Amino acid sequence: MEVLVHNLKQGMMITIFVFVMMVFIDYINVLTKGKMSIAVRGGLFRQYIMAGFLGATPGCLGAFMNVSFYVHGLISFGAVAGGMIATSGDESFVMLAMFPAKAILLFGILFVLGIISAYFIDKIMPILKIKPSLECQLLDVHPEDGILSLGEIVEHIKKISLVRFLLLTLLVVFIYGFTSGIIGPKDWNWERITFVLLLSLTVFMVITMPEHYLEEHIWGHTVKEHLWRVFLWSFGALLVVDLGLRFWNLETFVKEHMFWVFLIASLIGVIPESGPHLIFVMMFARGLVPFSVLLASSIVQDGHGMLPLLSYSVRDSILIKLFSLLIGLGIGLVLWALGL
Repeated sequence: MEVLVHNLKQGMMITIFVFVMMVFIDYINVLTKGKMSIAVRGGLFRQYIMAGFLGATPGCLGAFMNVSFYVHGLISFGAVAGGMIATSGDESFVMLAMFPAKAILLFGILFVLGIISAYFIDKIMPILKIKPSLECQLLDVHPEDGILSLGEIVEHIKKISLVRFLLLTLLVVFIYGFTSGIIGPKDWNWERITFVLLLSLTVFMVITMPEHYLEEHIWGHTVKEHLWRVFLWSFGALLVVDLGLRFWNLETFVKEHMFWVFLIASLIGVIPESGPHLIFVMMFARGLVPFSVLLASSIVQDGHGMLPLLSYSVRDSILIKLFSLLIGLGIGLVLWALGL
């Protein structure tokens, strides 16, 4: 029961963040009257740098943002794949605490690898005749879809619609859940503060959004078509991995087969979870494995970052994991051969 509740909360946290980021993207699109998509999309090199930077930032939040951009058709398949390669999940915080200088070096390497990988993946996709899934485009912004004025906000609150009431109620419940510690971390840390601030900002966005956009874009599209899939995939994947670690004793297996540790580190990186990879971080911190093993693990794994993409396209998720695995194995083996 404890495992079920823990993973339920983790799944809710991921789903809430994905929802907030999707609303944020839509809101900026309304605020700029549709010009946001042009600014973000820009040239491919801009997309690669942005996705690589977001991926290399500690934690999974940057990866979630990349998925949101990709789902809305704002960045290419190569860009989101490069962002995942640059992502090292929640392990990044542990690395910063245990070996900060080497951790920053690792993040820098991942950032550069993410950009380079994004370029080559976009180039190789047509050669292999592989087409990514059709993007879920931002819905068209109508002229009347501007942000509400203060007077219009007052009128909409007086005659509040069911959709706006439900969304505001849901957001208030989530804010209470995070501030009280029912959802998320028990202590006031950066994660808890971030979620409370993001949810509070989302309340403001929902209040100032026009009715048509709120009903058709946020409720009819984001909530009905995306949110339930994100939650089911996130919760299901977390539960399966957690149960597997408990009953298969994966960490002990890795320790007892050190000869295969490099290959195991890369293969376990395929798992969309931040827990199993920590063993390789600890091994590196204690000098048990070389930098090449840690780098290979970091390239392949992306923490929880892949979970929202799984809800959108299993095929794209598998392709990205295959690219990450090949790149991780290739670069890791070269460094290992060099004695690094």
